[in-house]
Amino acid sequence: MFKDIFRKTKYVTINSNQKQNRSSEAPRQEEAAIVSKKELPDGLWVKCPKCGEVLFNKNLDENGRVCTTCEHHFRISAKARLALLVDENSFEEWDSELNTLNSLEFPGYEEKLLDAQVKSGALEGVVTGRARIEGIPFVVAINEESFMMGSMGSVVGEKIARAIERAIELRLPMVIFSTSGGARMQEGILSLYQMAKTSAALGKLGENHLLYISVLTDPTFGGVTASYASLGDIIISEPNALIGFTGPRIIKQTMRQELPTGAQTAEFNQEHGLIDLIVARTQMRPVLARILRYHQEGAQYDTTI
Repeated sequence: MFKDIFRKTKYVTINSNQKQNRSSEAPRQEEAAIVSKKELPDGLWVKCPKCGEVLFNKNLDENGRVCTTCEHHFRISAKARLALLVDENSFEEWDSELNTLNSLEFPGYEEKLLDAQVKSGALEGVVTGRARIEGIPFVVAINEESFMMGSMGSVVGEKIARAIERAIELRLPMVIFSTSGGARMQEGILSLYQMAKTSAALGKLGENHLLYISVLTDPTFGGVTASYASLGDIIISEPNALIGFTGPRIIKQTMRQELPTGAQTAEFNQEHGLIDLIVARTQMRPVLARILRYHQEGAQYDTTI
């Protein structure tokens, strides 16, 4: 054991050039990291949740927020959907001033509404109005998914019902894009009333022989699925959209049954008769224009707007 005490220490000789290189290496690495951060600011890239591909945001926007590798459809705002869908400068918004009140005095509801307005840039969970698509006039309603997941409260139901009534007055077809988690729990029974209100309005639209196209996007659930989303003369969906009344976990807890694999996808619903067409977002505009044109030829729509 004592022999280790007298063992000579081994030394490594480093010349001055090596010292300089090593001392300057760390700052250079830090500079490179700083430069790379400056060259690649936040928000330029996004990772596809389906295939994992890293996508350039600008290219993704140019492709309608559809992954160029696997065609996954990212969720988009009502404003972005309008830009993809309608003729330029043809959209006239209706009832934009309607604002939600906390009629049931639900705790914290006002704060949630304010947060949703700041996050989405919208006053409520749906945008309604009239527009043209390839020159064809129609009335449109689009759920705003970033506003409390497009949930249906009193204002959402009122705006959709008013839009349907004006479509009847103007003799125009109606197109609704649904994106929703269902009825808004903070409004209780008042939210559930909107199912009957919107359904009754669509009943009048049908009595007047006017076309209603329902477009389902990811996700469409709850009271929206159980009312206006499922009442279209023609029901279209984007690919792989999740559609149902409630989630598989709740179904399992209440019915003690598990849903088949993929049971709530657009493709499964098409196989079982709920959906007529599955249309990619990049093809939605020409497909809707073609359907509207077919029906315009045999209907007395108001084309003076």
